[in-house]
Amino acid sequence: MSRLTHALTELSLRAVLRLLAPLPLPLIHRLGSLLGWIAVRWPNRQRRNALINIALCFPDLSPTEQRHLRDRTFAEFSKTYLEIAYLWRRPIEQVLGLVREVRGAEWLDRAPGQGLIVLSPHHGAWELVGLYLAARGHSTFFYKPQQYLDELIRTSRARNGATLAPITARGIRVLIEALERGECVGILPDQEPKADKGAIFAPFFGIPAFSMLLVNRLARRTQVPVIFIFAERLAAGQGFIIHCLPAPEGIDSADEQQAATALNRGIEQCVRLCPAQYLWPYKRFRRAPAGMPKRYVGPLDDRHALQQAQVVREAVIQSDSDV
Repeated sequence: MSRLTHALTELSLRAVLRLLAPLPLPLIHRLGSLLGWIAVRWPNRQRRNALINIALCFPDLSPTEQRHLRDRTFAEFSKTYLEIAYLWRRPIEQVLGLVREVRGAEWLDRAPGQGLIVLSPHHGAWELVGLYLAARGHSTFFYKPQQYLDELIRTSRARNGATLAPITARGIRVLIEALERGECVGILPDQEPKADKGAIFAPFFGIPAFSMLLVNRLARRTQVPVIFIFAERLAAGQGFIIHCLPAPEGIDSADEQQAATALNRGIEQCVRLCPAQYLWPYKRFRRAPAGMPKRYVGPLDDRHALQQAQVVREAVIQSDSDV
């Protein structure tokens, strides 16, 4: 991509954010629902990938129910990105005023000087979670540089006093130092690691997913508690409920397989509370164990997507029976 094209794209995205920011949140969410409805009307890769993921993770739903969940997901998916303008550009006090309730807030409490690892999946309004945590005390968040709007993203996420640590060896050191100082560290636990080192396959809704070991290694090294958190989006733009949940037992286990399984089980706990708000279009199962079929291949229509999910699930069942 040329520098000119990149610059024009940046300018366009910034203009959209400026246009959206003054709008009331209920209107932004209505626009998100409309955009999601439009996006799911015709075959496209994200629509197919979302349906494959949902069919893999919720095999007990009928095909009609799986498609309905996919369609609802696209409305929430669109709201997630449109509401960013509101969350980033409105005053902090106004944004935090949208938090109507915090369930499980006691899990955020800890002994004086004790750090806390907070895991926030790509679920609900994850940008709000960072602002909320930073308002409670100094926080450090693991951050992956973005192709577009990187400076704006960093500035917006840090405007409440948070520190951003890059996804590098130095960034991991920053996380460790923050935990040792008794601070809160935030990590998105459901991103697929790029490198083979530091990740293994572990079940996510029963399907092998390439899963990070960073959380386990941080927890074992620093001996701090681990919790999950997400912001559930309420209907009609009425605000958000923040949910805090304890991490499943075993997330700090010396057994890496047990730890990665516990990590994914914690993400599942969050997803099951409001399934439509998870980022189902993301290729969470892009990498597959040796000998397993690829996940995201084939035609884009729903019939073939459901067939592909069935092929993958049958292969997983067969593999499990062979063990």
